[in-house]
Amino acid sequence: MTKRFRPLKIVLASLAIFAVGGTAGAVAVSAVKDDPPAPKYNSLARTVNPIGAKGRALGLSRVVIQPGAKIPLHYHEGTQVSYIQSGTLTYTVHTGRVRVMTGPGDDGTLVRTIKAGQTGKIRAGQWIKEEPSEQHRANNFSDKKIVIYLANLLKKDAAPSTLVP
Repeated sequence: MTKRFRPLKIVLASLAIFAVGGTAGAVAVSAVKDDPPAPKYNSLARTVNPIGAKGRALGLSRVVIQPGAKIPLHYHEGTQVSYIQSGTLTYTVHTGRVRVMTGPGDDGTLVRTIKAGQTGKIRAGQWIKEEPSEQHRANNFSDKKIVIYLANLLKKDAAPSTLVP
């Protein structure tokens, strides 16, 4: 396939991921024949209209990102917390800023802040919180898979991620 058709394949693959895995925590990824497999999402739990969050869905997922995988520029229509269980994620912020943390929740320790236009590594045992105003992309440049646990509170009918045109 020629390079001029690659963007169309990426868009079509992204739409297919959203159509099949909308409630499972899918993130759009590039899907060209020679690219690594798309991340595998396993929805562990999800509830709609939790107390205090009417019109929202609270979800928990496990994601495996294969070596070489690329997650294109996107954002989430709500808050998402991502904990890296294993591997190292290369993470680029396009708008906003993301604080990389380690340790438990409110008692966690700030590792670094990745600001708009910057790229940083998020390693096993570290976590981030993503808000709707933050557009970002990610890559697995290593030769090992990355395992991430995601907890999110999104609009109940929102896709897990929205591609930035």
